[in-house]
Amino acid sequence: MRTNIAVMVTGIGGGGHGEQILKALRMSPTSYEIVGCDMSPLSKGLMEVDHAYVVPPASDSAYVPRLLDICGKHHVKAVFHGSEAELVVMSRERDRFRKAGILLPINPKRVIDLCMDKWETAKFLVQNGFNCPKTVRVVSRDDLKEIEFLPAVLKPSTGTGGSFNTFLAQTRRELLLLGEYLLNYQNNFIVQQYMGRHDAEYTVGVLLSMEGQLINSIAVKRNLDASLSVRMKVRNLTGDSSLGSILAISSGISQGEIKRFPEVTSFCEKIAVRLGCRGAVNFQCRLVDKTPYVFEINPRFSGTTSLRAMVGYNEPDILIRMHVLGENPKRWFHYRDGVILRGLQESFVEIGEQELLR
Repeated sequence: MRTNIAVMVTGIGGGGHGEQILKALRMSPTSYEIVGCDMSPLSKGLMEVDHAYVVPPASDSAYVPRLLDICGKHHVKAVFHGSEAELVVMSRERDRFRKAGILLPINPKRVIDLCMDKWETAKFLVQNGFNCPKTVRVVSRDDLKEIEFLPAVLKPSTGTGGSFNTFLAQTRRELLLLGEYLLNYQNNFIVQQYMGRHDAEYTVGVLLSMEGQLINSIAVKRNLDASLSVRMKVRNLTGDSSLGSILAISSGISQGEIKRFPEVTSFCEKIAVRLGCRGAVNFQCRLVDKTPYVFEINPRFSGTTSLRAMVGYNEPDILIRMHVLGENPKRWFHYRDGVILRGLQESFVEIGEQELLR
């Protein structure tokens, strides 16, 4: 067992994928010295790392210089982002981390830019022959009138972590009302056909080396009957019994049965290779008549990273062992099957203690 390998995790406030990466690293048999960063002194994750720092937001020009200063102080070998805002900045500044000798396990800029725009993602899937729900880009009320499918999911093209500003329309009146609401706050958004039953939704992780070699894949069959995992749940009023009695949209907090599920993982592996992914990539999909339809691709670590680590599929640890320690982990390694259940966990901070983190 190696010790004192310094690793930085940013954006470690509760609920994001930064917290998930932190949890996964703590489960590893490798002993990591974890440097944690967040822009808020009240971040729960700052209480759970070896060295805690409050840093500027990713939009601040001082953000990357501050991270690199901290990395130099602690001889950090790898940096993991904990939010999509940080991913965008790190992608733009990746050469600065490389020159400092720091592993930055992120996808190529082209992959990140494409997947963080859901309209571009849908176009890529269709153009490359992969199943995707019908998708329309909306920039005006006239675009809404042209939509011919219902029920439909309305959501921003970018920045919808946790299904933020995501809505479900079953009727044309709902579609127009919700669409006009979103147009007040968004220059554009997408409308996707709602497909499949709520009990056939999966979040799929594909892991590749930083050279693009497939390592393994895993999936969680989401339990969308659990309130923590659901943003919206309504009775099916469409008359289409193939959709089930309930229509639901995930909150992004996944739980449920976890195992290989080759009926969805093999499909997502092909997409990951075609995209040219590196490191971790995450897919959201549903099985419809035994056929997977991908409706979203997240070019980053997942909100289920720690769940995967619990069954022996520890993505951040594997990438560090490969690209920092020079090990050669077995491809298609075995991991356990099971069911993951989630809840809430609280932390207590004494008044004034948070000042120590500045």
